[in-house]
Amino acid sequence: LAGFEEPTEGRILLQGKDISGVPPYKRPTNMMFQSYALFPHMSVEKNIAFGLKQDNLAKGEIDTRVEEMLKLVKLEQFAKRKPAQLSGGQRQRVALARSLAKRPKVLLLDEPLGALDKKLREETQFELMDIQQTLGLTFLIVTHDQEEAMTVSDRIAVMDKGIIMQVATPAEIYEAPNSRYVADFIGDINILEGTVTQTDSALGAPGLVRIDSDGLSVAAEQECQAVKGDHVAYAVRPEKVRISQEQPADTSLNAAYGEVWDIGYLGDFSVFLVKMEDGRIVRAAQANVSRLVDRPITFGDMVWLTWSRDAGLVLTR
Repeated sequence: LAGFEEPTEGRILLQGKDISGVPPYKRPTNMMFQSYALFPHMSVEKNIAFGLKQDNLAKGEIDTRVEEMLKLVKLEQFAKRKPAQLSGGQRQRVALARSLAKRPKVLLLDEPLGALDKKLREETQFELMDIQQTLGLTFLIVTHDQEEAMTVSDRIAVMDKGIIMQVATPAEIYEAPNSRYVADFIGDINILEGTVTQTDSALGAPGLVRIDSDGLSVAAEQECQAVKGDHVAYAVRPEKVRISQEQPADTSLNAAYGEVWDIGYLGDFSVFLVKMEDGRIVRAAQANVSRLVDRPITFGDMVWLTWSRDAGLVLTR
């Protein structure tokens, strides 16, 4: 997209125009690098103005744009400072302002928040979203942080070895992945391999499919192309799985029985790793809505895991 690599096939269309053969310096795009690449000897305002001077813009136009960018990223009072006098988040905003000053049609961002600590990264995600929405400009962000992608994106493209596996909204990517790879790549998930044993009318209700996963029978409620005998994967997110020491009374629920093998306490929720009889681990996530409980589930407890038929997803690839 930036023009540094030549595509082996296909075209790159920007507002209907093929830019595949256009050199980088002529493309209406700009790039913000992970390292920020700020000039240490220049002030904030001079860093922002650098690209505009290279384009031979008039001084008045340069000053106007620099002022606009400083206001946009809320760094007006830091205009005369050098990068070394700024925090990591402030340097990130200077790099963003410099990239936007040339008014590209598409801004390419390479791991823009990767150099920030977790708390600052989370805060800056929303600042980045606000700036994008204010400008109405397309941001194309490369990130390996799934949480960051889910937070800042309107659409996500998941890639594997240079191939786009799925393009969809964050909710669709998370709730309806189209393959094992996408399901496993975004967020935490339980994936059970199995064989289709019954479909649709055989279960007495349309849209149902039953899977045998090494003795564990699972029913899924969804449209599915799989037929009896097909090898498939069944995926269910930990937060969809309920954990209890009591055997479920509702026979329509999927259920598994096992021993609590490990527990991860994460503050707002806890993750339970439950080992089934065959040794497989199934994860269940439970929100910590109460500050104290009478008898928390702990290591070694025998528990039931349950989830509804529409909680999981059958994956055929």
